[in-house]
Amino acid sequence: MKYGRTFNFSAGPAMMPEPVLEEIRDEMMNYRGSGMCVMEMSHRSKVYQQIIDEAEQDLRDLMNIPDNYKVLFIQGGATLQFSMIPMNLMKNGKAVYIETGAWSSKAIKEAKKVGEVIVAASSKDKNFTYVPDCSNLDIPEDADYVYICENETIHGVTWDMLPNTKGHILVSDQSSMFLSKPCNVSDYGLIYAGVQKNVGPAGMVVVIIREDLIRDDLENLPIYLQYKTHADNGSMYNTPNCWAIYCCGKVFKYLKKLGGLKEMQRINEDKAKVFYDFLDSSKMFRGTVEPRFRSLMNIPFVTESAELDAQVVAATKAAGYDNLKGHKSVGGLRASIYNAMPKEGVEALVKFLRQYEEEHK
Repeated sequence: MKYGRTFNFSAGPAMMPEPVLEEIRDEMMNYRGSGMCVMEMSHRSKVYQQIIDEAEQDLRDLMNIPDNYKVLFIQGGATLQFSMIPMNLMKNGKAVYIETGAWSSKAIKEAKKVGEVIVAASSKDKNFTYVPDCSNLDIPEDADYVYICENETIHGVTWDMLPNTKGHILVSDQSSMFLSKPCNVSDYGLIYAGVQKNVGPAGMVVVIIREDLIRDDLENLPIYLQYKTHADNGSMYNTPNCWAIYCCGKVFKYLKKLGGLKEMQRINEDKAKVFYDFLDSSKMFRGTVEPRFRSLMNIPFVTESAELDAQVVAATKAAGYDNLKGHKSVGGLRASIYNAMPKEGVEALVKFLRQYEEEHK
């Protein structure tokens, strides 16, 4: 790590790749001879149009996004999508949700304000430590879509197999695992991801939506909440989050240069194994998620008591490992090791925790 930077294990906003930050720094005062910073330039200018066009194309290249899907850059973060999705996709006023953690629970709560929500499966019975069997869900024929949170940031649970939607549209919140591994976009009707975890700065969401799901019969829905508005205007109906799009575009190019999403998956599996191997061998620390459903991105773990958890958090912070306190709703500890977290950061933290355990037997 350079410049005295810390290993930041935050669940988001999170670390960004150092080569990307260096490139952004070098272009800060004068973007490619334009005489201005990207934060200053008009979103209607030719130079900015090139930035957003390249960002979209590079994302399409990375994910092999089919031509019949739109890529939208929308402000409001992932939380706004809890409402936009049912507002836009509930034609029959009914949808199926799978509850696997805090974020799918919040999405359920918001969707209930719009229409009927059927929770077809839940892992709440075991404090969201696994993904329920979704191979034969009871899905009404007139359900408009099936919704999942593919990686639960707070509980550290990830799907290892997509649900059988029985021909219904699949909607997925990929916020905390976006671009961490290959994704077959055509398996989904809609994918969305808040960018501040794995791609860029906070304040924006990427929505990838199949064109036939974009409706033109929603005149009574506020114009900004219609996917059609963003699709018809190239994500620039109003001034977009120009800076976030620029930074995300840099990350897309970085991932392509790295070797794409297969290589990113290999890197992520390699560094996650370091941490999980430690947890499985430790007598002081233990992971909270069933091994089959362990996230590569978010690793929650605990000691024997909340008091010891707090002591460990304080010790890690003092040693320069930041943001390891578990979410306030679940406690414990959590290490988020997104794409930009180097393996050396995981190894350094594991070394510290192993030493801590030796000293506090």
